[in-house]
Amino acid sequence: MTRTLSFAFVLPLFVFTSTVCFARSVKYAVKCDYEHCPAGKADHLNVHIVSHTHDDVGWLKTVDQYYYGAKTDLQRAGVQYILDSVIPELLANPQRRFIYVETAFFWQWWKEQNNVTKDIVVKLVNEGRLEFIGGGWCMNDEAAAHYNAIIDQMTFGHRKLLDTFGKCGVPKVAWQIDPFGHSREQAFLFAKMNFDGLFFGRLDWMDKVNRAQQKTLELVWKGSDESVLGGDLFTGALPNGYNPPNGFCFDDTCADEPIIDDPQSDDYNVARKVDDFINASVIQSEKYATNHIIMTMGSDFQYQNAHIWYKNLDKLIKYVNEQQENGSKVNVFYSSPSCYLYALNKAGLNWTTKRDDFLPYSSDRHSYWTGYFTSRPAQKRYIRDSNNILQITKQLQTLSRINDKRTKFEINSLKQAMAVNQHHDAVTGTEKQHVAYDYARQLSRGVKNAQSVIINAYKRLLPGLTASSFSFCLKLNESECSITETYKSFTVTIYNPLVHERSFTVRLPVVGKSAYNIFDHNGDEVESTLIPIPDYVKNIPGRKSHADFELVFEVSLPALGLTTYEVHKAQRQRKWQSNSRQDTNVIKLKAKSFIVTFDAKSGEMKGIQMNDGKFISAKQSFKWYQGMAGNNSKSVFRASGAYIFRPNGTHDFSEAKASFHLHKNGGGEIHQTYNSWLGQSIRVDPSKDLIEFDWVVGPIPFADGIGKEIITHFETDLQTQKVFYTDSNGRQILKRVRDHRDTWKYVVTEPVSGNYYPVNSRIFIRDEQRDIQLTVLNDRTQGGSSVTDGCLELMVHRRLLYDDAFGVGEPLNETGVDDRGLVVRGKHFLILSKIEDGAKMHRKLAQEIYMAPLITFSNYNHQERRKQYFNTKLISFLNTTLPENVHLLTLEQWENGRVLLRLEHYFESTEDPSRLSQPVKVYLKHLFTPFKITNAVEMTLSANQLLSSATRLKWKTKDDNGLISSEHSFEDHHGVNNELVITLYPMQIRTFIVDVADKQK
Repeated sequence: MTRTLSFAFVLPLFVFTSTVCFARSVKYAVKCDYEHCPAGKADHLNVHIVSHTHDDVGWLKTVDQYYYGAKTDLQRAGVQYILDSVIPELLANPQRRFIYVETAFFWQWWKEQNNVTKDIVVKLVNEGRLEFIGGGWCMNDEAAAHYNAIIDQMTFGHRKLLDTFGKCGVPKVAWQIDPFGHSREQAFLFAKMNFDGLFFGRLDWMDKVNRAQQKTLELVWKGSDESVLGGDLFTGALPNGYNPPNGFCFDDTCADEPIIDDPQSDDYNVARKVDDFINASVIQSEKYATNHIIMTMGSDFQYQNAHIWYKNLDKLIKYVNEQQENGSKVNVFYSSPSCYLYALNKAGLNWTTKRDDFLPYSSDRHSYWTGYFTSRPAQKRYIRDSNNILQITKQLQTLSRINDKRTKFEINSLKQAMAVNQHHDAVTGTEKQHVAYDYARQLSRGVKNAQSVIINAYKRLLPGLTASSFSFCLKLNESECSITETYKSFTVTIYNPLVHERSFTVRLPVVGKSAYNIFDHNGDEVESTLIPIPDYVKNIPGRKSHADFELVFEVSLPALGLTTYEVHKAQRQRKWQSNSRQDTNVIKLKAKSFIVTFDAKSGEMKGIQMNDGKFISAKQSFKWYQGMAGNNSKSVFRASGAYIFRPNGTHDFSEAKASFHLHKNGGGEIHQTYNSWLGQSIRVDPSKDLIEFDWVVGPIPFADGIGKEIITHFETDLQTQKVFYTDSNGRQILKRVRDHRDTWKYVVTEPVSGNYYPVNSRIFIRDEQRDIQLTVLNDRTQGGSSVTDGCLELMVHRRLLYDDAFGVGEPLNETGVDDRGLVVRGKHFLILSKIEDGAKMHRKLAQEIYMAPLITFSNYNHQERRKQYFNTKLISFLNTTLPENVHLLTLEQWENGRVLLRLEHYFESTEDPSRLSQPVKVYLKHLFTPFKITNAVEMTLSANQLLSSATRLKWKTKDDNGLISSEHSFEDHHGVNNELVITLYPMQIRTFIVDVADKQK
């Protein structure tokens, strides 16, 4: 936006590599390794020219519009023409190089090429002159994306490249030039994908100034505190974002002068151009530590006419290097990010290190890119839900052993849609509105196809059922489901994608006050209750339901399995308690190990009484920030927009009294109505240690001409000393200190937005003296902070009237289905605990929220009851119970009957040292019931290299005292023994391609 590696592959393992493509690739000598990089000159300033294009997988235009070059009124960009243009230009000069990043676009282009063109491309790739950098399906965002989805989209892209080009299709360098801030977890994931380094374009302007002065724009980023895992990654911040230096953009869309080298021309400019380039190179070199620098020659969707670029770059290289005869020490040549990285490695310096992340990002004093942490909250939730369905679909496909072409196509539809939606202008919510619709359309199509896979898997896993037996209710988030509202009897099948048993609360929309009889798989009746659906849910625009109650009951789910419940509508009416008035001043609702108190007159939460006698004052309310209006002509006039969060005051809804209703059926539930566009249900379950906040926000009013950014605010009397904690991409936990940065002296210019961080799954505060931790978990990525001690806030919705002038060109004003404004429904979960128990509770709950059960329905068939349906309808697909700190991250059908398996230890080593943070063993051979694992080969994280032969460049670092540390080997594999037993260490993800054999029925 304007804004020496050793390849040792065991061929039998990689039989899934395309035979045709592999045969094509082996015709040509392999020169894609580091040894074939240009060496430069030892006593010169070596300038690595990197020809590149940055191709957003959707932003101002949709993915297809970008690829085909449609809608030129929005942006002149056609990706197919870039690749069409670059290939012949590379052939014209063997010194030229080009890098490509987004596999989504490359794959679309590749499928259209004839065999002659494909042979040429394979030759160029093998020669290292066309190099894939990054290689994910897209260049994913690093703040709003969950680590599970990041791994998937990278794997999807890497597999295409490996299958097509073999070892020269394995990227060596990560290239995150456009995301708006960079996370520590992303660095760790890249390290485990066996990247040698990472280059990015955006870091906080204050941080960049500081690092430029200290020559520390390149460093070793410690991606994890778990030193045994080897998560270090060499990282470099690029000098010009990802653009050329001023005056050297040679594209159809550029206004810079070409190099005019005819001495007879009045416009002859070689001397001036050469001087300007040498000066720019010298100035840039003063900010970096070696005699090698990188020049990014390209930008958004450039090289559609590659001839212009290369003709001018050829001249530039020629004339700059000719000046060496006159004493110049500047040496210029075509290169690539990997060759530049190799030159830095050979320099043998002792590099500084970094342990925190590069978030939040600000581009000037008043432009903090923290609004996109929340922008388009419905889209963020849809992406999260779609990923949930994708993981379940992959599991069920693998467990049912379905692998026909139709199933592959259907599941790839959702894989591809999910991969596209991880793009840094997709999950971020920073695209134009029509592009957001297209992203949602792709997900909708993918989910629909996935449903077919799920139904066919159930048909195979549950003999006796027809494929038409199951239906889905995708609008349960609006309390709408036609089958539960229409039929007097139906069955509910619930699949648990986690490898641990769990309880789950089912809430089904029904019509009327009738009682229901619910039976589990044994025929035993299950307790249930009816709760009225509040008006703020009934009035959600587009809701077509007549349901006025929710049928609520608790279910027990087997590990990685499913169970079925039978529901019958009774003739009698159900009784329930509903009170909005209390005789006392306090309402008390009992959780498992604490009591929540509410004001009996307002329904407002007041405090929490723990079983050990500790009481904390705890108030939850909604507030809103007034979005800054501005014309963006200067930093001080920056408006709040899709990217930028810039508040102009805070307003408190709680000052206006909310009406409420108390429902004591099955625990306690308070429905609060603040106004016509804000309502909330607060639930306390006596069997659980959490408080659930189920909120509905929108349409946000803006007739007053004021944009609004809505937050949920938790205010306590905890003493937190400016410290709070947030997750990194849903995984590691990072300590945050208000108004502080670890690596430079931070100057506060925006006291609220400058302290906002992405909260992918949880945020918490601690009172060390009282030994209390308060954690809030969410159901999608949101911006969050602790702006004052003892408080937490999460932004839930935004509606703004001004663009922030960072390229999207329209205000963030989602109008929803009825053009009145978008309505969003979501949940937060509050946990109160001792500090030592906090991780045990939030780790487990975060997994349960992220990997939610799948609910399917079928019309009840009396003949099936007991006879063939319920006798077998409690199924676990695990043979053995897995340790409670182990997560099944991936279970996915690979090629030729193989399976991709990822297992994860999801505790950090300091969180529960005596038990859950200990290493654990997992026995793979008989782990699953449908098949046994006969062989396992460990891979790098994105499954494109054997871990046993994957090596990375080694770097020397110095600690805070400037002392040289030993070289890092980054080797952390522990192998698989003959009994297929593996060990998992804290925060470790291990990836295997396994051979399986079906078990005898």
